[in-house]
Amino acid sequence: MAKTSVTARQKKRERMVAQYAEKRKELKKAGDWKALDELPKNSSKVRLKNRCQISGRPKGYVRFFGISRIALRDMALDGKIPGLKKASW
Repeated sequence: MAKTSVTARQKKRERMVAQYAEKRKELKKAGDWKALDELPKNSSKVRLKNRCQISGRPKGYVRFFGISRIALRDMALDGKIPGLKKASW
């Protein structure tokens, strides 16, 4: 489980990216790099990190489900993800 401060920081970045998305798009289209530089750094989309929605784990992220491989395995074994089961052959 990730520290709550790390997940809170990530959520803050996500809110800031959503808040400034339209403004950043307009400034990029106009080519106003000076005004774009004055926006908060955390409003840039590249500052976001893919993290597990359940545990906040940054590594082993499965993009299709939005969770880490460990959380995915636990949920699959519990039958919480329809159509997904552990392979055995």
